[in-house]
Amino acid sequence: MSIPQNTLRQRFCASKEPPSAPSGNTNTKDTPRREEIVWGKTPSGEVFRVPTTHDVLTTLFHPGHPKSHLDLLNLGLLGMQLVIFFVLPRRASQIFFFFYFAFWRAAYDAGLGWVLTKQSKKKLIVREVQRLGWLDANRHPKVRNWIRDQLQGKMGKDYDFDELPLEYNTWLLFRQAVDVILVNDFLAYCMFAFSCFRVPHDLSFFVHICRWIGGILLIVFNIWVKTEAHNVVKDYGWYWGDVFFQRGALVFDGVFELAPHPMYSVGYAGYYGLSLIGGSYAVLFVSLAAHAAQFAFLLFFENPHIERMYGQPKVIAKRTPLVPMYRSKIKSASALPSSTNTISGPSTVIEADLADILATPAITEGETATDTTEPETEAETDEMMAPINGRVENKRILKHKPKPSISSVSSANSERPRPTPRYGKKAASQHDLLNKYFRHDTLVLKNIDLLRSNDLLLVLMLTYCLSISFFPPISDSVALRLYFMHALAWCSIHYIGLGLLLKAQSKNKFMVRHFMKHYHYTGNEGGGAVAEAFSNWKMIYNMSMCMTYASCIGVAWKTYSIPNDWTVGNELLRHTLGLLLIGLHVWATMESYEVLGVFGWFFGDFFIEELPSHLEYHGIYRYLNNPEAMGGAAWFGLALISGSKLVLSLAVFRYLANWWFLSHVENPHMRKLYGDSLRKEAGFVKVMKSVASKNAKILESRAGRHAPELKRVVREVKGTFDKVYEETADAVEEFLAKSRPKISEVMEETKFLLKQSRERLVITRVSTDISGIDRNQYKLSIVPSSSGSKGFHLGEPITVKWEAPSRHS
Repeated sequence: MSIPQNTLRQRFCASKEPPSAPSGNTNTKDTPRREEIVWGKTPSGEVFRVPTTHDVLTTLFHPGHPKSHLDLLNLGLLGMQLVIFFVLPRRASQIFFFFYFAFWRAAYDAGLGWVLTKQSKKKLIVREVQRLGWLDANRHPKVRNWIRDQLQGKMGKDYDFDELPLEYNTWLLFRQAVDVILVNDFLAYCMFAFSCFRVPHDLSFFVHICRWIGGILLIVFNIWVKTEAHNVVKDYGWYWGDVFFQRGALVFDGVFELAPHPMYSVGYAGYYGLSLIGGSYAVLFVSLAAHAAQFAFLLFFENPHIERMYGQPKVIAKRTPLVPMYRSKIKSASALPSSTNTISGPSTVIEADLADILATPAITEGETATDTTEPETEAETDEMMAPINGRVENKRILKHKPKPSISSVSSANSERPRPTPRYGKKAASQHDLLNKYFRHDTLVLKNIDLLRSNDLLLVLMLTYCLSISFFPPISDSVALRLYFMHALAWCSIHYIGLGLLLKAQSKNKFMVRHFMKHYHYTGNEGGGAVAEAFSNWKMIYNMSMCMTYASCIGVAWKTYSIPNDWTVGNELLRHTLGLLLIGLHVWATMESYEVLGVFGWFFGDFFIEELPSHLEYHGIYRYLNNPEAMGGAAWFGLALISGSKLVLSLAVFRYLANWWFLSHVENPHMRKLYGDSLRKEAGFVKVMKSVASKNAKILESRAGRHAPELKRVVREVKGTFDKVYEETADAVEEFLAKSRPKISEVMEETKFLLKQSRERLVITRVSTDISGIDRNQYKLSIVPSSSGSKGFHLGEPITVKWEAPSRHS
């Protein structure tokens, strides 16, 4: 679970030890499991030691574990399902288990979702247990003793019912009810799938073999995902423990780098594997409905709970300077003390001078590595930046300001005048920049305004494209060729034509130079040209994208015919898979836009240099480096639905064009901006390599005398990849050699700018040894506000008093 990638199933909390706990009990990866101590904390602040719990399969089916009354009820319900499956006729069994599975699925996604939402918001479960007095020895001793007996029999020796808080015992009682729902939900689905099992007669023997192998592989993959996920989140995350109490920070590991929400996405692959083996469309559609219900559970309960529990509050329209500088003006202070050892410096009022934000060039900010024994004070400013292009992260801007000399201290009784700003520019804030470049831009068909000429042109272009596509054909063969060529032309314009335009913009600011050459702008900075070039680019890109999709849909429509009999052949399967691919396309596009934002969607970093961009892989980019490749799934989905080779060839061409765009336009520009900070392997690739390496070691240990032959084959394959890598490295070296003159030119310009700004450079000398300094002689305090508290209103001066030795440097 990530705080932008939201899923409760990813909760594996690094245990936090309370201050009173011995240091030897700290939970680390190197500590043996028997010595691990996990600490929990209730919402009221009570800290307790979390006992060891056991998974449901062990406690329910292992004969060595005692069974609670709820366990016996669970086993009875499972046995009843097996008896009904073997007693009822097949048709009756299908109907019964369909409704029985629907009941347990509703109890899971709707029932548990509602109860957990109330618990997350208002602590409903805990409050009801308190109101009813189930765990109160004075009000209901029999109920309390029964619950204690049920829980103690399932827990280990480190469990003490009376010593643990009410929230933890309530969670243990809640998870027993969850076990009943989850286990019966799973078995009811299996019984329904088994009752619908059939052997299709119109398939070849080879297809049957592939169907069974594919189904078994999906089921095995499902079991692996669930097992790995439980190993990561443990029972605490499996049973939504953080709705009741906390166990520390969130940690990503293992299978949670494979795919977003693996427990709810790839963790349901077994549904489709059983559908393949059963050969039943009824099982497939029930699996899709159950999977959709699970995503609804994720959308309406888990994600909102994650935001409430772990999300950071966002300030609306926060105007924070992107390059903040703070001015200091000196107010009068008390007289110097009589002691000769220390002096009391004047109170300092720190306030933001928005007019002087950009006064000092960026090159003077930061710190130098000059080492000397003269320490200087540092003024730190923490600034939170909202994510732009999914890459902005919290930054701490560290500014060094020299202390006033002794002479200036002694003469500080009079207020020093505020320095005049060197530049008249106002502070450039993120909010202002976003509203400067993004003003309700048209996004596909969102924000359409017919009074804007660009939007009107877009509507007219879409109208002409769709009108031509839906006209009855005059000549089928000629019309199809025209539609295909029309879609191919727009696909080429969108990916290749606009790709070349972006490439030129990345190399030499082609579009900005074009507008500066042909149009007049006030001022000498060219900001108007950048804004106009980017505005026109956004309209052209959006129009081209819309026309690309509309023309492809037109070709698919002209080649599509509604099947006369959906049960003959693979018509139903093709339509189902096609719709799933279209849904995957829509989901991947929405997830990409959620991470990129409007800045990344329109390739803002090709034009705008004022907005800072930092790499931060989250959302769908946590698992894939280029999720745009999944954005072409809808094209192959249309090819499946229409059954046309023309649409298939168009999908293949679009995929290759998009690959060219990523390889020759976007990736080089990203390397140019971020260099070595670019990630080489996505989370999905890392997990696959880890699994492959682990399985290779297991295979080698079991291969015996065939191990040398297997190693030889592996070396040959590895040699092939090494050769490809060497050729790629040679090409990169050749590219760098050709780019060396340009790099030298940039270095010369940088040196020239440094010479111009030499008088503004602030050289910081940081002492490497402060052990000889008596820190008790240095004091810093904040003067309370006019209201007498340490809270301040926005814009109110903050007065700081300091005290230091008289001969400090």
